[in-house]
Amino acid sequence: MRLFGAVALSAVLALVTGGSALAQAKGDTAKGEALFKQRCSACHSVVAPPPPGPAPNLRGVVGRKAASTTFKYSPALAKSGLTWSAQQLDQFLATPGGVVPGTFMAISVPKAEERRDLIAYLATVK
Repeated sequence: MRLFGAVALSAVLALVTGGSALAQAKGDTAKGEALFKQRCSACHSVVAPPPPGPAPNLRGVVGRKAASTTFKYSPALAKSGLTWSAQQLDQFLATPGGVVPGTFMAISVPKAEERRDLIAYLATVK
């Protein structure tokens, strides 16, 4: 009964705070780093200073206002008013065009566990 109560409480908290229970669970940073290198690093970087590239640098992205670095973002993302919380990143990575219609980001991460791990890794890159 205690397990059910904890799961129910987690689900209620996720609904109240606007995030999924999976997005709020702690991800595996090592898996996230490997996924970043495999799937994201062709366009994105996390090094400082940021090298020129086709996509913005993601160093310090968690907690940052969207389209706030020196990069030519899509007008849609620039006008979005988003701040990249773990929950917002989770939603955006799942369906970028669904969250910000007109975004230049065309790649999604459909698996929730992979998103969780990527976000956990990105949260460590400051």
